[in-house]
Amino acid sequence: MKLKPYPTYKDSGIEWLSEIPQNWKTNRLKWTVTSCKNGIWGEEPDGFHDVLCIRVADFDRLKYRSFISELTMRSISPAEANGRILQKGDLLLEKSGGGDKQLVGAVVLFNLDNKAVCSNFVSRMPVERGWDNRFLVYFHANLYDKRVNYRSVKQTTGIQNLDADSYLNEIICYPSLSEQADVASFLDKETERIDNLMVKKQRQTELLQEKRSALISHVVTKGLDPNVKMKNSRIEWLGDIPENWEVKRLRYVGRAILGLTYDPSDVVDETQGTLVLRSSNIQNSKISLHDNVYVTTEIPDKLITRIGDILICSRNGSRALIGKNAKISGNEAGVTFGAFMTTFRSKYSDYLYYVFNSQLFEFQSGLFLTSTINQLTVDNLYNLKVPLPPFEEQKEIATYLDSETNKIDKLIERVQVSIDYLNEYRTSLISAAVTGKIDVRQEVA
Repeated sequence: MKLKPYPTYKDSGIEWLSEIPQNWKTNRLKWTVTSCKNGIWGEEPDGFHDVLCIRVADFDRLKYRSFISELTMRSISPAEANGRILQKGDLLLEKSGGGDKQLVGAVVLFNLDNKAVCSNFVSRMPVERGWDNRFLVYFHANLYDKRVNYRSVKQTTGIQNLDADSYLNEIICYPSLSEQADVASFLDKETERIDNLMVKKQRQTELLQEKRSALISHVVTKGLDPNVKMKNSRIEWLGDIPENWEVKRLRYVGRAILGLTYDPSDVVDETQGTLVLRSSNIQNSKISLHDNVYVTTEIPDKLITRIGDILICSRNGSRALIGKNAKISGNEAGVTFGAFMTTFRSKYSDYLYYVFNSQLFEFQSGLFLTSTINQLTVDNLYNLKVPLPPFEEQKEIATYLDSETNKIDKLIERVQVSIDYLNEYRTSLISAAVTGKIDVRQEVA
């Protein structure tokens, strides 16, 4: 889509805004809303004054709308609810939250029909007359994407806190009310189109991942020869396996080693310590050396990673992450791994890596997880059963799967590149439209 700029521009006087259309104005964000009132958490539901409470978890950060991810009811007295009952069209500002990896300060539109208040981590901002709330929410999104609101974040570690007064002192540029509506309508249409494309691309990724998983699972249970004679494994969930294969528990084919326990005071700068691999260092069944932690402490030799070790996430607050794993290559050898991780060390690791990334491993490890324990213990790991071909056949299987999964991985990477491009285009389109760098009026005429 090729969109033209406005006919004439003027200097906005704001460095990050640069020039704006001649007929646009500037003002501070605080004049776009009638107030910015903190939400309330209230008490446990009592059946008398129960009201839906919108939390930060109910922010749809992609569509800039509120949604109900989980019904959260709180008891709010009439006096406490005064001035806090949300009206359709209100803006909701995330004042606290974020965490270390996500900037606080997102703004969404309250567009639900439910009677509701917002939580104490959120502020209600009713929109002043003369402003289009959809235009405003897109402008807030631009401020968030450009990290303009970062200077109003007063605490950046743990739970972040946004100084609302400071943030609302930021400058906004804007056209007439009717033109604000034009910009918002254009962005509603275009972001929906882009989002639909991203959904299709994401589905392509999911199908490729399913294909990869199915391929691995088939090969590590049936082998590469479609004409090989099969035998009953005597394990219902495993079925028939090639006649010359065995089934063994993992305790007989390798050694599981629990990771390093260290004190927070041991954490040091990259130049001073040893890298500790954690669950965040496993991405898509491969080691990712980002978000690293380094420690200075005595590390036993057995906790130093070796080429071929299979690093497994054995304990995590998220059940879905239990069992995710990656194989240590030359780049990751010679470091250590954290207490919530386990390495499996075996001469069969090239083959076992694919067993660990098959549905066999996912199924068996899931049997040991409960609603209260998200942990794959050493005993649990040792008791897992694996189909084991002769060593030479293992090497053939590993070589074949290295080649075939690499082809699929490259396809997944290409799809992800296109998703990233669409996301970047979406962000830049919003920015260009709400700051007047493109003239969208003809697009909605």
